[in-house]
Amino acid sequence: MTRLQTIINWIPPLLNGARVTISLTILAVSAGLILSLFIALGKMSKNIVINKFCSAYVFFFRGTPLLMQLYFIYYALPMASRIFLINTGQAEVDRFIYAFIAYSLNSAAYCAEIIRAAIQSIDKGQFEASRALGLSYAQTMRLVIIPQSIRRLIPPVGNEFIMMLKDASLVSMIALVDITKATRNIEGSTRSALVYIPAMILYLIITAVFTFVFHKLERKYSVYE
Repeated sequence: MTRLQTIINWIPPLLNGARVTISLTILAVSAGLILSLFIALGKMSKNIVINKFCSAYVFFFRGTPLLMQLYFIYYALPMASRIFLINTGQAEVDRFIYAFIAYSLNSAAYCAEIIRAAIQSIDKGQFEASRALGLSYAQTMRLVIIPQSIRRLIPPVGNEFIMMLKDASLVSMIALVDITKATRNIEGSTRSALVYIPAMILYLIITAVFTFVFHKLERKYSVYE
């Protein structure tokens, strides 16, 4: 078997790993964005309990390594209580759900700071004008402030997405078969380190595609600035 044929045979398992990597990243960042909106608003809340809780959440998830958070959610919580035990009957699905929870919570902490900065970058006069028109705080945020903040969120959220895409390789530590785990499996069975070449190329292609998508979104919405 030629070297080219060998590399071609590696492509299917690497693509299966890529499916897990991309799915996990998209789902985790999407869920993180939804949760982060509430955390960001909580950090800006005048209610001291809500403010402190949201601040502590951000501090914890930004101040501890993602791998440690993944281990804690995957290993420690199920040992602490069976309430946290996920058992769907399929080990790979269980691992994916644990990874999704860990990555969503982590992404929410980073995106919360992005959203808070974007909201606070809107001129305060718009808050005052909205309140003068009789809009409540919730209506002001939903109809005036947040829509304007969205276009300012795209570049940093794009960066967060790309970082999360690369950090998804950590799920190989809990035996979830992403690109990195698939690469290590192939290396273990073939004793060939050449598999890292197509694996890195695959990462570069995926990163380039999503970078292009976010760049297009940024250009589209920057027209309205």
